[in-house]
Amino acid sequence: MKTFAELDLIAPVQKALADENYKSPTPIQAKTIPSAIRGRDVLGCAQTGTGKTAAFAVPILNRLGSKNRKALPNHPFVLALAPTRELAIQIGESFSTYAAHLHLRQAVIYGGVNQMRQVRALNRGAHILVATPGRLLDLMNQGHIHLDQLDVFVLDEADRMLDMGFLPDLKRIIRQLPQQRQSLFFSATMPPNIVKLSQTLLTNPVSVDVTPKRVSVEAIEQQVHLVPRQGKQALLQQILKSPGVVQTLVFTKTKRRANVVTKQLIRKGIGATVIHGNKSQGARQRALEDFRTGRVSVMVATDVAARGIDIDGISHVINLDIPIEPEAYVHRIGRTGRAGAEGVAMSFCSPEERGDLRAIEKLIEQKIPVVSGELHSNTDQQHPATITPKNSRDRGHRNA
Repeated sequence: MKTFAELDLIAPVQKALADENYKSPTPIQAKTIPSAIRGRDVLGCAQTGTGKTAAFAVPILNRLGSKNRKALPNHPFVLALAPTRELAIQIGESFSTYAAHLHLRQAVIYGGVNQMRQVRALNRGAHILVATPGRLLDLMNQGHIHLDQLDVFVLDEADRMLDMGFLPDLKRIIRQLPQQRQSLFFSATMPPNIVKLSQTLLTNPVSVDVTPKRVSVEAIEQQVHLVPRQGKQALLQQILKSPGVVQTLVFTKTKRRANVVTKQLIRKGIGATVIHGNKSQGARQRALEDFRTGRVSVMVATDVAARGIDIDGISHVINLDIPIEPEAYVHRIGRTGRAGAEGVAMSFCSPEERGDLRAIEKLIEQKIPVVSGELHSNTDQQHPATITPKNSRDRGHRNA
């Protein structure tokens, strides 16, 4: 299979994929989507960064769009479980992107925030529910969620779920699932406890094993700047005004942060534009054209929106926020240093992001040089990280 057009997808889903400039499925998408469309259970071994979310979101949306059912209050048709709030939000954003031309409602629920807005979304009715296990069980126990109408169950990052101690919660949730359902199960690894869990969920599944391509990062100069979260914006502005920083792609974790950062840069006289999933297709195309032609020198983006960016000449990639998924780091910095050109990738790391940085270094099998700042422990709240930058004229050059 070479293109999405060869898949048996309804027109609104095809149009959403075309809007995102997605032409060819990744290996896991090519192997998963046809079986999932036919209603088969899927056991997928794949890491984040392989296109896994679209592999389950696209066939789910194809199914919902074909049936054209009205959402029922408190009775979702699809449940996607994720181990963390951040991943749940990312999955929700992906569903929104691929459902752009479908009249579907979704709710994303997770702990750590007031539940009232989430309860209102459930009461209105949501075709798709993306959830973390703890908040899901809380709202189920309160009577706000019933799973008897569920058609599709997705368990994403199962190995991480177990590592975080969610197995008891998962067992309680699984007991509430209807017998007649489709289940899509994904894990980056398949140790015996994961295989055992999958056997309780899946019926005659199609097995998909995708080893992600190792993306070379050797041609890219990588740097870490250790800085507290509240100091990131000032450091960003300082670097963007440095010589040699010509065309820069800045990554943030959320759409809201991308908007805020862009407005602050513009106020400081730095030509910037922003691209993320809430922008219309026309707005995204204009932003890309402004960046490609040099009318602006900075583009601020989220991971999902940046997947369609294919622009040569990007001199710098700046991770304003360290990505929570190590594979996303490799995809981000691969935007620079193309076609033999030199490229620099800078990552701003706050004390809270140390674990994410270590995970990235483990994935790429190298330590990333720290070029500025001093990182203190999370317990040392009285002495936040400070910046001790190199000469700003040197920063951003490969021979620095």
